Amino acid sequence: MSAKVVNLKPAQSQEKAKTRRKPQVAFHRTELNQIMSVYGFMVRKGEWKDYAIDMLEERAVFSIFRRATETPLYTVEKRPSMAAKQGEFSVIAPGGLILKRGHDLKTVLKVFDKKRFSVAGR
Repeated sequence: MSAKVVNLKPAQSQEKAKTRRKPQVAFHRTELNQIMSVYGFMVRKGEWKDYAIDMLEERAVFSIFRRATETPLYTVEKRPSMAAKQGEFSVIAPGGLILKRGHDLKTVLKVFDKKRFSVAGR
């Protein structure tokens, strides 16, 4: 009696194992701490209610919402491909307007400074 070797893995999974996906871009813990500090301040003021974090191949996005069912009020993006050019961090308004861009996240987040940022009608 001879032994027969049977491959239990389907051919598709072998192909997937060979093709490597690009790593996702993510916020570092210190970056998230800076963002959450600003987010927490605005939640205490009653302006922001919810957030979402997306980690994609080319960018990481922190979206800020007034209500969970709406489109984001602002997005904080990290794009490592822009690091050598205009800076990897940016704050973007709903229409796609870039409010601030730079190399340092703390400086970029100053667009939400307590003294300069206020919501009309309050």
